[in-house]
Amino acid sequence: MTHRLTALFLLAVTMFAPRAGAQTPVNPRPVEQVRRVLIISIDGLRPDLLLRARTPNIRALFEGGTYTFWARTTAASITLPSHVSMLTGVVPEVHAILWNADLPLDKPVYPNAPTLFELAKKAGYSTALCAGKSKFTIMAKPGTIDWGYYPATLTCENPEVVTQALAILREHKPDVMVVHLPSVDNVGHAKGWGTPEMTAAIEQSDECVGQLLRALDELHLRDSTMILLTADHGGAGRTHGPEDPRSRTIPWIVNGPGIRKGFDLTRLGDLDVETYDTFTTTCQMLGIKIERRVRGKFISQILEQQELLQPPVGGHTQPLTAPATQPAGS
Repeated sequence: MTHRLTALFLLAVTMFAPRAGAQTPVNPRPVEQVRRVLIISIDGLRPDLLLRARTPNIRALFEGGTYTFWARTTAASITLPSHVSMLTGVVPEVHAILWNADLPLDKPVYPNAPTLFELAKKAGYSTALCAGKSKFTIMAKPGTIDWGYYPATLTCENPEVVTQALAILREHKPDVMVVHLPSVDNVGHAKGWGTPEMTAAIEQSDECVGQLLRALDELHLRDSTMILLTADHGGAGRTHGPEDPRSRTIPWIVNGPGIRKGFDLTRLGDLDVETYDTFTTTCQMLGIKIERRVRGKFISQILEQQELLQPPVGGHTQPLTAPATQPAGS
């Protein structure tokens, strides 16, 4: 009898336990409709050059979403430390990935802080990373990324990355996906930031963004996806580096269900957006518990239902409820 009761108990536990990979966020999602996030990082994308180029797909994202072209990356303004900060929410000195090369290490080294992929897996989300540089394997801590692509060479070009990203997206529909497009940075180092070749690379990157967006539409995932498009750094001349505003200033664009439309975050004079906020905002939107103190903050002002307060002349606060295309109070 005891064995029979035990068997029935185990059967019940099996039947009612959460499915492997099922979304079980620890915290409630502020927008219930948002069940997945796609982060697109365009390596080396300087905001002013983005705005000068013909980028209909990216323009549609920020015109239909919330954005700033004055976000800041890490002080170092180089690819690997900045991307790790973007996906851990902490400064490079904390995550300890301070180099920017594909080093011949004796054994694998991973960030000294939980990545977005690691926390997403703990919350039951599936994860994917498609990168255009081989050094991104630094993110591939075992058990944290379900589907990954890293080129066999130090770097590749956008079409190679997008081909792999589309295959993963169509076959697996990951809940948390990061796509890194390398070509703008490649051209920057070869020809220079601000050159005609740079403009062409930005426009080609926009076409890649369009391919990803069309795939979301075809898969009927757009209505449940928050898209966050950003960069790791800008550049000037043929390089990028520490504390240069041309290197440190990046775009930060969020689009999706429940996100304010056409809202420029610089309307909020006391709000500074940093690359670390990508991590925290993604975690909060998916109800993922953050396990340690981070530099990043939740940019809750992206939400349509978030009451935005701005102190007017006289010192009293007033809600910014007017559409983003109108001045407050009109």
